[in-house]
Amino acid sequence: MPVMADHRSETRLLLSGRLALEFSSFSRDTVERCVADVQACMTHLGLEATPALVERMAREHLVGMVKSEPPSGRPRANGGDPDRAP
Repeated sequence: MPVMADHRSETRLLLSGRLALEFSSFSRDTVERCVADVQACMTHLGLEATPALVERMAREHLVGMVKSEPPSGRPRANGGDPDRAP
């Protein structure tokens, strides 16, 4: 199986694009960072970072992020109410 190349390879961008469409509640940058983090963690642990495994693990991480969101929504970075306009 092919191993993903480092830093913004075409394969990694395709994976990020697919996951960004599936998880549209997150920014594209967040999804790309998640895919990069998963790949780095797999490599660090000595696992073969194949595209299929990276995609599967990144998807699981993103699902966990969605499920961990409180019912009231995520607070804004500036601490404001997410339902009120600035």
